[in-house]
Amino acid sequence: MTGKADVQNDILFSARALEVALPDMAAKPVFGRAPLIRILNGIDLDIRRGSVLGIVGGSGSGKSTLGRALLRLIEPTAGTIEFDGQDITHLGEDALRPIRRRMQMIFQDPMSSLNPRRRVGAIIADPMQMHGFDQISSQVDDALDHVGLPRSFRSRYPHELSGGQRQRVGIARAIALKPEFILADEIVSGLDVSSQAQVLNVLAGLVKELGLTLAFISHDLSVIRRLCDTVMVLQRGEIVEYGDANSLFDAPKSGYTRELLDAIPLPDPGQAGW
Repeated sequence: MTGKADVQNDILFSARALEVALPDMAAKPVFGRAPLIRILNGIDLDIRRGSVLGIVGGSGSGKSTLGRALLRLIEPTAGTIEFDGQDITHLGEDALRPIRRRMQMIFQDPMSSLNPRRRVGAIIADPMQMHGFDQISSQVDDALDHVGLPRSFRSRYPHELSGGQRQRVGIARAIALKPEFILADEIVSGLDVSSQAQVLNVLAGLVKELGLTLAFISHDLSVIRRLCDTVMVLQRGEIVEYGDANSLFDAPKSGYTRELLDAIPLPDPGQAGW
C-alpha cells in the first residue's frame, strides 16, 4: 500500500493557485505604470518524477509563461511553487543557484540560444564550468553520445550544423548538468518531420536512460501525443483539461480540446521516424 509520504516524494514539481500578471505595454500607463494583464490564473499541477507532461494550447494561452514561472524565470504574482518538496516561490538568486542546476530549459530557437562564436564543445562545457564540475571534457563527450552526435562535433560552430543537430546540441548542454527536470519549449516547431522525429526520439530515450522528468510545451498535438504521458490544455491562462494522455486524446472532456484535436491533423504513422 502506498502511503501519503510516498506519494509526496513522487512529486518533483508542484504549483498551487499560481498566478502571473505582467505589464501590458500596449495599454495607456496609469500613474506612470503600465496596467497589469493576467497571463495565468489559478494553476494547480503536480509533475511526477520520470513523467513527461505536455503543455498545449493556442497562441496566448499562457503555456510558455507557465514554463518560465515554474523555473522562476518569471516572478509569480500569487500562489506557490515547490520543487522536490521545497518552496521556491520567492527564493532569491543566491538560494536558487544550486537548484537551477537541477532544472534546465531547452529553447525554441537553437540559433538564438547557442553562441555563434563558440564551438559546440565550449557551448556544452560553459554551464558545467559555471557550476564547478570536474572532468568537463569527458562529460562533454558523454553528452554528445547521449544525443546521438559524433564527438568530433565539439569542434564545430552552430552555423555548420543542421537545425536538428543544433537542437540536439541544446539538449546536450541541458543534460550535461545532470538535471532532474527539463523544460522544452516548442523545440521542434521549426524542424521538418524527419528532424522532429529524431529529436523526439532523443528526448524519449533520455527520459528512460537518465530518469529525467520533462515538461514539453507545444502547439502541435501530434507531437504531444507521441511523447507525453500526461497532458495539460491551457486556454486564456486557465486549465481546461488535465490528465492521462490516452484518455484525453481518446475522449476529450473539453470542447476546446476537441477543437484543438480537430484543427491539428495527426501525422501519418508511416512518415519517417513516426
